[in-house]
Amino acid sequence: MKIEEAIQQARFQDEWHKATVNLIFTHNWVLSRIKASLKDHGITVQQYNVLRILRGQHPKPISTASIRERMLDKMSDCSRIVDRLLKKELVIRKTCPTDKRLVDVQISDQGLKLLATVDKQNHQLKTLLQTLDESEAQTLNHLLDKIREEG
Repeated sequence: MKIEEAIQQARFQDEWHKATVNLIFTHNWVLSRIKASLKDHGITVQQYNVLRILRGQHPKPISTASIRERMLDKMSDCSRIVDRLLKKELVIRKTCPTDKRLVDVQISDQGLKLLATVDKQNHQLKTLLQTLDESEAQTLNHLLDKIREEG
């Protein structure tokens, strides 16, 4: 569906304005579908992001500061997210042996199992863009990277 139809707006200031609105709308569209798929697993998008970061780091622990740097949503409260994951027994938190002021976090076996289940049941990240072929996906990635070069 074209952006004009989706938001019922026939005109835009220019193509850059239209592209910006389209990008925001598409971001929200993608995010809502990912949220819906994660709801069945009892985790939020931010928690999923932290778990994926920890799985990529596994078996080594990582500080909450490093997690925060890697998160997709820079406005998220990493410490609070880790606290919630800890209550769900999806992560393990330990005091850093070299600096007692820092906290290291590691994904638990239960967290790894949850991600494996999510991966099997939800191919959302791939299927959301299934209308694009590989070349188009590469072009989209290039264009999105190019947009951020100015920022």
